[in-house]
Amino acid sequence: MNNPVRELPFDEIPERLMEIPEPPKKLYTRGEMPKSDAKFLCIVGSRKYTDYGKEACQKLIAGLKGYNIVIVSGLALGIDGIAHRAALDAGLTTLAIPGSGLHSSVLYPSSNRQLAEKIVESGGALISEFEPMFRATTYSFPQRNRIMAGISHATLIIEAEIKSGTLITSRLATDYNRDVMAVPGSIFSKNSEGPNMLIRLGATPVSSSAHILETLGFKIEEDKTTKELELKNLSDDERKVLILIKNPLSRDELIRELVKSGMSVSDSSALISIMEIKGLIEEKMGEIVRK
Repeated sequence: MNNPVRELPFDEIPERLMEIPEPPKKLYTRGEMPKSDAKFLCIVGSRKYTDYGKEACQKLIAGLKGYNIVIVSGLALGIDGIAHRAALDAGLTTLAIPGSGLHSSVLYPSSNRQLAEKIVESGGALISEFEPMFRATTYSFPQRNRIMAGISHATLIIEAEIKSGTLITSRLATDYNRDVMAVPGSIFSKNSEGPNMLIRLGATPVSSSAHILETLGFKIEEDKTTKELELKNLSDDERKVLILIKNPLSRDELIRELVKSGMSVSDSSALISIMEIKGLIEEKMGEIVRK
């Protein structure tokens, strides 16, 4: 096994982890621990993600390319795995914190072991407070969530039902005085109930990468070339929306127009949300306008 598991010397355990209640007594790692001067962003979400959640996750992380940001997640199926892969695609360092030990024979889930190897090979790392041969249990996941929230400067929630482990991570982040962000979603989607509730309780709503960068304290540099390229690559449905809002429409009016064209209410709502995340449209004074 390349990059064998090693115990991290106590003085190398990230300082943020030592600030939380019940800090880890030991920390095992595979790979290279990210530099402490980076901003650590924890991204978590539903295992049963939707196309909207997947695209939002990929788009938001792609917009962080070139910034000194480490993407932290739990190596789980669903949004976690998507976040790790999107980070690798964007050339960002990513840190995986599974609910198991780090030896390849017990690493959980087994279907993401290849992804774990890519993370390590790309200069990232896996970390765990569990012994290397520890097999995941029902209690180990909530326990590792405190490591994910504690090591990160901020946590972003992308899709979660009201009763889910994802919301445990957001609660811990709040308890640790970390920033909590959430991607808003359709009122018709169970997966959006969690993020929408968090926003109602004070989490920062995120509809673009710029919102994440602002929360993490970065100065944003607008890339006009990238924006022009995005406009050239619009889907037919996205072009349809831009034509419809030549004159601003309320969200309900826009959805009604899209339904007339043959799109379902839920698909219409998801399309509008995705376009908001892409920075193509925005809601001002109760109306949807081109951005």
